[in-house]
Order: sequence, then structure tokens, then C-alpha cells
Amino acid sequence: MSGDDHRISIWFFVGALLGVYGALILGAGIWDLFYPSGLPQAMGHLHVAIWWGALLLVFGLFYCVRFWPGGQSRR
Repeated sequence: MSGDDHRISIWFFVGALLGVYGALILGAGIWDLFYPSGLPQAMGHLHVAIWWGALLLVFGLFYCVRFWPGGQSRR
């Protein structure tokens, strides 16, 4: 191929997917915090969805920043 061969790492897409899932889970956890369903949940007092959503979002952002297309030159 030519010198303008631009490849995007698979880890960028993994990070984007983790970020989207993290944002959705975090949003659902925050929604459940302010508008509880009233049904008993296992470990509901720990607000697990908020923690897992935030963790996935942080990992997703890390991977997106680390493997941003064109951010590093390859030989």
C-alpha cells in the first residue's frame, strides 16, 4: 500500500463500545437513583449500576484516547 495507509486500531472501537455501554448503564443507574422502581433489588443500596457504568465509561474513554486514529505514527 502507499505511505498514506491509515489503519484504525480495533482497541479504539472497543473503547468506543465500552464508553457507549458505560454511559447507558450510568444513565440508567442515575435514573434509578432519582426514580426508584420500588421493587427489591439485590445490593440495591450500593447502586451497582452507577459504579459499573462509571467504570466502563472511564475504561472506554481511556481506550479511545490511547488508540485515537492518527494519534501515533507507525513505521
